[in-house]
Amino acid sequence: MSDTTNAVNEAPVCSAKGCRTPAVWVLAWNNPTLHTPERRKTWLACEEHREHLSQFLAVRGFLKDVVTLEQWERSAAEG
Repeated sequence: MSDTTNAVNEAPVCSAKGCRTPAVWVLAWNNPTLHTPERRKTWLACEEHREHLSQFLAVRGFLKDVVTLEQWERSAAEG
């Protein structure tokens, strides 16, 4: 899913610099100058960093959606 998943098949971790806390949230985003509108890149976030990472992306107009990791995985399995 992301390079923030440990190589030993452990739980995905937060994308915040230096954070190794398990991820709970998926922040779906894209850079409209680089990506087609339907493309979604993802950052993962723990509870502590969700708001900070969301604001970072939102200020740049990149943030498209924030969902729980469980919802994201369920959606990926269905679609």
